[in-house]
Amino acid sequence: MRPNLKACGQALMTAVVNAVLALALMLLVEFAISGTFQLAEPYIWAGLLIGMVIFFGQFWRQRHLCRNNNPSGHSSDAL
Repeated sequence: MRPNLKACGQALMTAVVNAVLALALMLLVEFAISGTFQLAEPYIWAGLLIGMVIFFGQFWRQRHLCRNNNPSGHSSDAL
């Protein structure tokens, strides 16, 4: 259970940061094109979708890394 909680926390942090950065980039492009900052509904949905995709991908990756973590700090499948 502990590796899942650790993986969830790390994945959530990564997803939130990346979703906020994606939303900021969309707003910057909107400003460059139209000259105004308009937070349209599609931007919010796109930011949420990006955050969810990154969260699930990172959660799977972090859970795998946490489960395979040896006390020495090296992964068991490292070359």
